[in-house]
Amino acid sequence: MSFYTSLSGLKGAQTDMSVISNNIANSSSTGFKRSTAHFGDVFVQSPTQSTRTVAGSGQKLDGIVQQFSQGPVESSENTLHMAIAGEGMFVVKGGPPRNDISYTRNGTFSPTEDGHVVDLTGAKLQLLPVDADGNVTNSTLGGLTDFVLPTGAPSDPDSALVGVDIGLDGLVTATFANGEHQMVGKVAMATFPATEGLRPIGSAHWQSTGTSGPPTIGSASTGPMGAIKSNALERSNVDITEELVMLIAAQRNFQANAKAIEGASTLTQTVMNIRT
Repeated sequence: MSFYTSLSGLKGAQTDMSVISNNIANSSSTGFKRSTAHFGDVFVQSPTQSTRTVAGSGQKLDGIVQQFSQGPVESSENTLHMAIAGEGMFVVKGGPPRNDISYTRNGTFSPTEDGHVVDLTGAKLQLLPVDADGNVTNSTLGGLTDFVLPTGAPSDPDSALVGVDIGLDGLVTATFANGEHQMVGKVAMATFPATEGLRPIGSAHWQSTGTSGPPTIGSASTGPMGAIKSNALERSNVDITEELVMLIAAQRNFQANAKAIEGASTLTQTVMNIRT
């Protein structure tokens, strides 16, 4: 029995090292959120047994939980590079035929040839529609629009776009060569009742689940959404020093369980030799 108890500890330590190694590997990934493995003890007994005479049966993995704490923000020379100071997430839409909605903290956006603003996976950044005063007119998922850079001024299509400004509230304002300004929309943001329940799909993207709850769509600088910082990117929230200390502890845990298995094997072999 002690063999299988130590084996569960060995598997747990291996899982712990895998999670920590993944954190370390993504320490330079923009918008990455570290994960932690949570374990629980296994205790099996019958109703007629006394707990004082029953040993535990090892450990089990309760779950791997991502930590959505704020990562450090670094400056960038690109206006379309954005970081979020708060709990919000960018809303992006994949390409056809699925057009699936996902959420990300990776604000590395850039324009395509046709003017769409996309992230590194090619997903299109979504905007909230606004009126002439910059007020949001629709804050539902169905009302979002793709972020498309205008090619010319509203009153003069031949007047080229010369600059884009993104405010702390996510309001996108385009400036044209004739001095005219146009409010394109506000960068769509989303928060969730239980952010830890989001399903990671890679490249710092997540999808909503029944555990996370439905998204609350809104603009920056409202409630817990946080502010948008243009010309900036959020780095991963991985602390290398902390991860290395945890890795050493996991390695020692692995070695201790391996030693316990070796001891259980030696004991079993000794008993068999006595019987023979």
